[in-house]
Amino acid sequence: MKPVLLMRAVLALLLLICTGCAGNARASASTAYTAPGATAGLSQNDVNLMAHVVYGEARNQPFVGQVAVAAVILNRYHSSLFPHSIPAIIYQPGAFTSISNGQAWLGLHQVNIEAALDAVHGWDPTHGALYYWNPATATSRWVWSQPIMLRIGQHVFAK
Repeated sequence: MKPVLLMRAVLALLLLICTGCAGNARASASTAYTAPGATAGLSQNDVNLMAHVVYGEARNQPFVGQVAVAAVILNRYHSSLFPHSIPAIIYQPGAFTSISNGQAWLGLHQVNIEAALDAVHGWDPTHGALYYWNPATATSRWVWSQPIMLRIGQHVFAK
């Protein structure tokens, strides 16, 4: 089995265990993901919230682009420039268009959860980016003042 497929299988199994698929309605909000190299202290609710943002912001992007959106959230979590709480980061006014316009709540797929978990477990295809945007739709003068580091799918990423 390829390492990437094995990693996804293990992550899917962890997700099933952590969400109580064996009859429990839900794992408690204090369930934390603590894989080696992972971001410690995140709850199931944090990961689920990140996955909703991934859905709303990047559902039409390649998988690496979905992981990248989740990684930006975690990079903000680790930055002194942002609040040290996943909900506080996500619900900052204007921080994520999909939260502002409701797109984050229109659906959720297993792939979005896998992308969030891959980021939680240490995959950061953005190399530390704190911001991203779609150049075809972004209108903020401020965001365009940020130096672009890379492009993944339709999004560009900046520190």
